[in-house]
Amino acid sequence: MDSYAKSFKVVLLGEGAVGKTSLMLRYTENKFINEHISTIQAAFASKHLIVDNERVELAIWDTAGQERFHALGPIYYRDSHGALLVYDITDRRSFERVKKWVEELLQMLGIQLCCLLLEIKLIWNRLDYASSINTQFLECSAKTNEGVDEVFDAIATAILKKAREQSVMFDEQEGTGNILRRHSGSRRSIRIVEETEEVRERRRKCC
Repeated sequence: MDSYAKSFKVVLLGEGAVGKTSLMLRYTENKFINEHISTIQAAFASKHLIVDNERVELAIWDTAGQERFHALGPIYYRDSHGALLVYDITDRRSFERVKKWVEELLQMLGIQLCCLLLEIKLIWNRLDYASSINTQFLECSAKTNEGVDEVFDAIATAILKKAREQSVMFDEQEGTGNILRRHSGSRRSIRIVEETEEVRERRRKCC
C-alpha cells in the first residue's frame, strides 16, 4: 500500500435545494441537518479512504445550485477528476438541468471525467439517461445514510481505475536505448534515454 494518498477532486453538481450539501455533510461528518442550507458559491470538504489497497483522498467541492451562481460553475469544476450529478426526485426540472451540467462538463473536461447520476428513488427514464452518457446511476439518502458510502466508493473506484489506465509505465527498445514513459492525465511525459557507448565516447572527447 502506498504511504501517501492520491488526491482526487470531485464536484457535486445540481440545482439548488436538491441535497448536495446534505450529501457531503453526511459522508464527511456523518451528520444530517433538516433545515435547508444554501451554499454560497461553493463549499469544500475532504475524506480519506482505502480503494483497492491504495490510499485515496477525495477533495469534495459542493457547488451552489442557484441560478445566479451558475456562471461560476466552471471555476469550481475545472481540473476535476469526477462529478456527482444530483437532482431531486420530486422536481422534474432539477433532472432536466442535469443535462446542462453534463454538457458543460464535457465541454470543459472532455470524456475523461468520471460521473455518477444520483437520485433518491429509482425511475427508469433516469436509468436510460445515465446509460446514454455512459455513466452509473445510483440512489441514496443523506437523511437515512442509505447508499451514501457506496456512492463515494463508486466514484473513487472509477477515478482510480481511470487514473491507473492513464498512468502506465512501460519499457521498450527504441533506437539508442531503453525508453521509459509515464503517461498522465495532463498528457505530460518523462523520457529517459540510456546513452549508448558511442554517445558516451563523444561526451568524453568534448570535455
